[in-house]
Amino acid sequence: MLNFSLSRLQSLVGLTAGLISIVGAVASTAQFLGPTPRSGDIVAVVQDARSGKTVPDATVEILSTKDALITTRTSAADGRARHSLPAGAYRLRVSHPKFGGEVRRIQVLAGQTSEVHVQLRAVTRS
Repeated sequence: MLNFSLSRLQSLVGLTAGLISIVGAVASTAQFLGPTPRSGDIVAVVQDARSGKTVPDATVEILSTKDALITTRTSAADGRARHSLPAGAYRLRVSHPKFGGEVRRIQVLAGQTSEVHVQLRAVTRS
């Protein structure tokens, strides 16, 4: 006959369930213990204010809040310019020879991508 009591079986099942619960709790909290992102992405989408079409080859400058130049990007054929930055406040200055310039204040959040639509107005020559 079996030399295994019901109380031993209950203890084994209880121990197994406890171990599975502990492993599950550790696995679910492990994602919070990883490194915290310190930077985020900014995507500037440059468009013609009149037509809504994207503007390639626009100069996109990212400056500190004290107007120190951090980097310069050029918008691609789809009008987008992307850059990763440490979290914080910045200024975005966008210009193009055929359009007037625009300046925006932006906030970069750690671990996130912020998309800023900048509409440029055509320059009228007199």
